[in-house]
Amino acid sequence: MEDDHDRPSPLSGLWSCVVGGLLLVLLLIVLDPVLRVEDCPNHGGSFSGSGGASAFADPAWDFFFPLLALGWVVLVVMEQALPVTWRGRSRLEGWVRAGVAVMASMAASCLLALSFAVVCR
Repeated sequence: MEDDHDRPSPLSGLWSCVVGGLLLVLLLIVLDPVLRVEDCPNHGGSFSGSGGASAFADPAWDFFFPLLALGWVVLVVMEQALPVTWRGRSRLEGWVRAGVAVMASMAASCLLALSFAVVCR
């Protein structure tokens, strides 16, 4: 019988990145925000509109969604500091995985949060 304790899990250190990203996408599907300027409630035929509308049905999500995206990035960074994330990996492999996870979550959260923050402004 082989001992699998020495072999690290392929998702070790990436759980919060993958699961958190999927949860944010699921939340966006449920919230069904406005994706086009033409669909904004303040769109009056001009490209710029009158501004100040929300992409979400409830304007409170203009605050909560970026806050959740920031929380996701913080959780990804915290996961990278856990010893189990680094167990069985070389320093280089650990740093590369940590860098990819943090940069991917930061890029995705900025893309998601900013795209809905400016669509109806």
